[in-house]
Amino acid sequence: MSRPEAIIVGAGIVGAACAEALAREGWRVRVLDAGYVGGGTTAAAMGHLVVMDDSEAQFALTALSRRLWEDRAGGLPADCEDDPCGSLWVAVDDDEMQHVHAKARYYSERGVAVEVLDAPALREAEPELRPGLVGALRVPGDRVVYPPNAARFLLAEAVDRGAEVREGVRVIAAEGGRVVCPDGVLEADLVVNAAGPRAAELTPGLPIEPRKGHLVITGRAPGFLRHQVAELGYLKSAHTQNRESVAFNVQPRKTGQVLIGSSREFVGWDPAQNPVVRARMMARACAFLPRLAELPALRAWVGFRPATPDKLPLVGKWEEGLYVAAGHEGLGVTTATGTAQLLADLVGGRQPPIEAAPYDPRRSFPAHA
Repeated sequence: MSRPEAIIVGAGIVGAACAEALAREGWRVRVLDAGYVGGGTTAAAMGHLVVMDDSEAQFALTALSRRLWEDRAGGLPADCEDDPCGSLWVAVDDDEMQHVHAKARYYSERGVAVEVLDAPALREAEPELRPGLVGALRVPGDRVVYPPNAARFLLAEAVDRGAEVREGVRVIAAEGGRVVCPDGVLEADLVVNAAGPRAAELTPGLPIEPRKGHLVITGRAPGFLRHQVAELGYLKSAHTQNRESVAFNVQPRKTGQVLIGSSREFVGWDPAQNPVVRARMMARACAFLPRLAELPALRAWVGFRPATPDKLPLVGKWEEGLYVAAGHEGLGVTTATGTAQLLADLVGGRQPPIEAAPYDPRRSFPAHA
């Protein structure tokens, strides 16, 4: 009996994880990408592997995904730059410190280890943070990886199980059981649209739109930053539907550099850097890390994140023969492994480890979202 065949559109980290999961299940997998493996949104990502609590559904998927990344950590090659640095969510005043305690209870009740730091403990944990901060929540299990190489690793695992990867192949449409390319149609038992912010162009009706974000990376400064560090207002900034927003969010790299975020803009596909937004983002980061201004900024770039109206990804069946794995916005790297697990279980007719309904591509969206 021949094995069923799946075509995955998109060789970013989500598509790569889905390819590896389906290949492991015995599918004959073909991965198509208009660019190259780990390009696009993945190449422009920060690379955090974090548990987030903006909603129960977000927490469930990020917690599952981080556990799956942890399971793989020992097998990741050095060029994936896996760093179990942990995260700090910083409180600027007593009101935010109350939120730290609430957040700590929420995580602890759901089995995720956390630690509440007071001001002296925060100063010891991250000496470069400005004085006057009142504390933080430390999530020691959070990690950082280098996204393009993590995607290449996952696809290499898929290839070892017989998957085929074709770069430079433009897809015009992703439909049930087939994809349309400029030079013809490719058919398969299953098509997975994992094209990130381009997913809605290939499958009209998907509620996904691009959201631009800036990142800046510094020169090498080993030891300057020990954890991923974000302000407690980051979630509010990340998930507002305002046209522009910035928030303090930085992470250390294995190279000794500091990666600085984050900004978000709804501006369609305009690829130009916005110097005003970038300057606001840098000023916000320097307000928390004053000596960051002394580090040379080597490079700045933008990427497009696939945003949905309710801030949750689309994972599951869209129509017969077509599944979707897209719409992760800024959490595609974190949730790639959990998304792949959900997809493989749904395709295989099994009960996933978490409730799948919140990510159903056909779900209803709030009118105000």
